[in-house]
Amino acid sequence: MQRHHLADEYSVILKSPSPADVFCYSPSLLKLPNGRLLAGCDIGGEGVPESPASFKRRPTRERRNIGKLLVSDDGGKTWQEKHEMPLMFPRPFLAGSTIYVMGAARDLGILKSEDNGETWSDVVWFSEGELWHQAPTSIIHKGDFVYLVWEKMVNEKKFWPIGAIAPILMRANVHDDLLKKENWTYASELVYEQEFKEEDFDNYGVGFYPRVKGGYHAGSPLGWLETNVVQLHKEDDWLTDPSGKTFHLFARTWSGGPAWMGALLKVVENDDGTMTTMFETTPSGKRLVFIPIPGGGWSKFHIRYDEPTKTYWLLTNDFPNSMVNLNQKGDDERNGYGRNRLVLYYSYNCFDWLFAGVVATGKTPQQSRSYAYMEPDGEDLLIASRSGDERVFNGHETNVITFHRVKNFRDLIDPDCAL
Repeated sequence: MQRHHLADEYSVILKSPSPADVFCYSPSLLKLPNGRLLAGCDIGGEGVPESPASFKRRPTRERRNIGKLLVSDDGGKTWQEKHEMPLMFPRPFLAGSTIYVMGAARDLGILKSEDNGETWSDVVWFSEGELWHQAPTSIIHKGDFVYLVWEKMVNEKKFWPIGAIAPILMRANVHDDLLKKENWTYASELVYEQEFKEEDFDNYGVGFYPRVKGGYHAGSPLGWLETNVVQLHKEDDWLTDPSGKTFHLFARTWSGGPAWMGALLKVVENDDGTMTTMFETTPSGKRLVFIPIPGGGWSKFHIRYDEPTKTYWLLTNDFPNSMVNLNQKGDDERNGYGRNRLVLYYSYNCFDWLFAGVVATGKTPQQSRSYAYMEPDGEDLLIASRSGDERVFNGHETNVITFHRVKNFRDLIDPDCAL
């Protein structure tokens, strides 16, 4: 059967000069008012040169990483690099006519451009000696404010330290100078490992995988990561706050279990301007934490709200066989397993997801199409993907950032499923 995908064809935003030791990560996109497209990403690996002295600090203690900003003035067909910076996970957003990019190099940092991305300020650091993390995910603009989530790791451990993550919603007024930390409000911290013990899940099959030496994420704690911020809008739904002061955080989990299980938190804006992070509760009054999210237990997903259709869109990977025993696979098969099939869903309530289509697939299991980021452009949906071609090292350490365009994406909504 001939495959029909929404956007298999792509242009190249950035390509590794040495796929064996220079890897491409963390794509993000922003359309500017003048039509220019801005893309962010970072490169890492032993083949990346030492950080330039102008960076003032090395991006991470363990690895060499350099953030990059690129622009396109022809709708994404060609790209030109404009800036390098000492930040991973760069996420651009607009505040009036100013472009800000927030990222992390262990510490949290931010920079800005006031000329459509031609020139950039130095990075201003919001922390010193801390550890922040966050793949590029959703951003909300509401009134005069911008909201986005960064994740603070409250301690470091030998293995993947996601149990120590506190997803923190940050808010700032777009009319202020967002290079000043005092102009940002941080929500309170809620840390996975301080709320849950593994024995809490003894009767629920979590974690799923045995922890064997050399196995898949051997020794990794359970936890959450790569959090999206969402505001629920549908009237009369159980969890919609008519006051507009509640924001929901949808996170990927590492549960050692099913590929569809994510996590849910919420943040409430208080009358005094502070923000409190807490668990959601069901209509019966029970705590609601783990929920079904496509791909939510295995790979990063990106959610954004589409005002014209009153729908939420979710971009992620799907996994035809999440029951596969990865501990019997070699490293090349394990790394990036299931990340070569990029899919799109939509929802009216952010909980019940309808399949819209396969965006793109790599030609082999190692040629990823993953960690993708989306941005509307009129009737089209623009996508930047962490991808691999025939020279890719493995499905996780990818060598290309690719750009895809889904034409007339709103036509994918099934009118028979409309509410």
